[in-house]
Amino acid sequence: MGLANNKVRDKEIKMKRIDYENGNISKSIIQAAIPMLVAQLLNLLYNIVDRIYIARIPGVGTTALGAVGLCFPIIVIITAFSNLFGTGGAPIFSIERGEGDTKRAKRTMSTSFTMLVAGGIVLMAIGLIFATPILRVFGASDSALKYAYPYIMIYMIGTVPSMISVGMNPFINAQGYATNGMFSVVIGAAMNLVLDPIFIFAFGLGIQGAAIATVISQTLSALYVLYFLRQKAEYKVRFLNREEIAGSGKVAWNIISLGTAGFIMQLTNSLVTICCNNVLGATGGDLYISVMTIISSIRQMVETPIYAITEGSSPIISYNYGAKRPERIKKAAVTMALLALAYTIIIWGVILLFPRALIRVFSDDATLFKDTIIATKIYFSAFIFMLLQYTGQTIFKALNKKTFAIFFSLFRKVILVVPLTYLLPYAFKMGTAGVFWAEPISNIIGGLACFITMLFVVIRELKIMKKEKSLSRQK
Repeated sequence: MGLANNKVRDKEIKMKRIDYENGNISKSIIQAAIPMLVAQLLNLLYNIVDRIYIARIPGVGTTALGAVGLCFPIIVIITAFSNLFGTGGAPIFSIERGEGDTKRAKRTMSTSFTMLVAGGIVLMAIGLIFATPILRVFGASDSALKYAYPYIMIYMIGTVPSMISVGMNPFINAQGYATNGMFSVVIGAAMNLVLDPIFIFAFGLGIQGAAIATVISQTLSALYVLYFLRQKAEYKVRFLNREEIAGSGKVAWNIISLGTAGFIMQLTNSLVTICCNNVLGATGGDLYISVMTIISSIRQMVETPIYAITEGSSPIISYNYGAKRPERIKKAAVTMALLALAYTIIIWGVILLFPRALIRVFSDDATLFKDTIIATKIYFSAFIFMLLQYTGQTIFKALNKKTFAIFFSLFRKVILVVPLTYLLPYAFKMGTAGVFWAEPISNIIGGLACFITMLFVVIRELKIMKKEKSLSRQK
């Protein structure tokens, strides 16, 4: 009887999976992208809901909102390390599945999990010990530190569950369980929505209450991820034992080297935020740090569907790359790009035509509106070119093109944005406006460079793969 029940359960699980090998490409991408979109929109609420409620704390909302903006780089750093181990391992895992190498795929997933937990413990310790000097470096004034310090100290307690929920979720999606991957995020986001007003207003804990609600929510999400990957998924996650750790150096290196692209993108986002806050604080004061916090929140919100479409396509591209199926790789890449383009054109128009509506989501402070509207229009003026960066980066990562993925992560942010953030306000005398103009300039140059390079590299490789496959059939 127990065996029969297991077979029924296994059949039910398989029915929910996306067929990366034989399924219709467009349908598979949509099936993967929609649950991921829902998941990412809800995941976005972890940060955004906190800011919405914090901005409405009586008497101190605007100041507290700016303080949370100062904590944002630390949160981004935690996400960056989650991507280093998680999204670095998932494409390799998918390629190995496509190759039919079950043993290597299992080792890759378990290595990622072990590194995620170990990395989370180290980051938590560093954050708790050095919170004050880190926030000072990020531009915190005495008044802002009063709110930023208690928020980040509580947030850091949830570092490990946060990294597990973010870093291991791609392994659920990589196995075709897109709906379950979505559900893991729904649990945490729903709890965050419920707990935020309770802890912030009902219990009167203010900004500390927002952090407590987030930590509880992230923990529940992580528990579901572990439950599914331990009990339900085809490939079961576990810690590496001592003998396996000693022999997993090459696996770990492959994960880290591929994950470095996503890591750099997240880390450089943090670096850019730090630079922007420092320059804005010097040229415009704390008010402009709040302006940048709102713009960063809008950016997170509008970029989420692009991320869902591209990341939802990634396992399909990786799996078929491992299986050496060039036509399915090409079709998946084109479908991904067209879906992302359609969305980007629509949301670009919304941002430029109706910025006030988006700003009102995060603050109703009239003193912020004039400056934030102007800054938003500048910042997003070339947003459509960001699509080129997303498309190129996703394909490079999905095909395990580490060098290209890493270079273009560095190119747009470190080589372009950071210098421009200082040159435009000071050398070109543009003041606070120069900080916001750095983004569209880098979008155009970086996006075009990444996308054009990707076309040359990938089209050439697909032609070679197709030729080799044809010769193999002839033999």
